[in-house]
Amino acid sequence: MRSGQQEEMAAWFRSLEPVQPKDMVGLWSGVGIPSGHPLDGVLENLNWFGKRFHSDMRADALLFTWRPGRLVPIEPNFFPIGQAIKIAPFGRTFVARHCFSYLQKLLRARGTTASLRLQALDGVETAAMVYDKQPIVDYFRRIDDDGIAGMMCVHDDPRRFFFKLRKLTG
Repeated sequence: MRSGQQEEMAAWFRSLEPVQPKDMVGLWSGVGIPSGHPLDGVLENLNWFGKRFHSDMRADALLFTWRPGRLVPIEPNFFPIGQAIKIAPFGRTFVARHCFSYLQKLLRARGTTASLRLQALDGVETAAMVYDKQPIVDYFRRIDDDGIAGMMCVHDDPRRFFFKLRKLTG
């Protein structure tokens, strides 16, 4: 069952305008939107930076800050989403942040890890990022000229993780 907070966020997300995949190309900084999802606060604790979308419609799905000014794309396949959700409380700890900072180079993606495409959500076509090796689709809707809302959907899980992206470069 979804919480009232989840339902409110889903309704807000559906109220936003769809986005074309070509409008997503560039570097985006991200921040989670608290919604009662188990992953709330985990990405921020691990120094999540955001996402990068390439002109060939491929994406760096998970970009983290390694050192000031240094971004590291992480291979999502190292963290099966079901397990990540189960250990989410640990992901919000200092110990997790400390360990992750040391493991980032080992977990580095060797190429892009997702595809960007137009996909229907609730009957509305909008930009969506489909992970290559995880049962995850991130849907996007426009907040304003350089702000995008994201909603992560995990196959067979009714809960949604919400986040905002702010465009930094074209």
